[in-house]
Amino acid sequence: MSKKKAKPTSSTICQNRKARHEFSIEQKFEAGLVLTGWEVKSLRDGRAQLVDSYVVLKNSEAWLVGAHFTPLLSACTHVLAEPKRERKLLLNRREIDRLIGATQAKGYTCVALALYWKNGRVKCEIALVKGKKLHDKRAAEKDKDWDRQKQRVMAAQ
Repeated sequence: MSKKKAKPTSSTICQNRKARHEFSIEQKFEAGLVLTGWEVKSLRDGRAQLVDSYVVLKNSEAWLVGAHFTPLLSACTHVLAEPKRERKLLLNRREIDRLIGATQAKGYTCVALALYWKNGRVKCEIALVKGKKLHDKRAAEKDKDWDRQKQRVMAAQ
């Protein structure tokens, strides 16, 4: 008998779909988040938004800016909750150096794509991205439509 390794559990809390539409994703990274207690409780309840969030690199550290965590009324009675505060991202030195080099020299932007649970911890998927032009967005939409049509034709046969 062989023992199977348990798969790490991961479930998505929220995604930044607008970023996937507005930008072309070049490289993805997984980062941890430094959170307070009320923030973890609100994430367990699924109350987070990444719509206008991005990553700022300052003093050789990465910070998540613009993410909105809605506080629970029952979870933070004695703490003054700040829903849009900057949150520190936990990355390796090599990853931070790669992000700094790409954003300063090559003209990339760093945005948050998703928040999810991994082994009981909150992880943030960040990516180096470049902005899409209007014609690129149209071409991507046409490709998606064509893929959907192909799937329908294949399913009908």
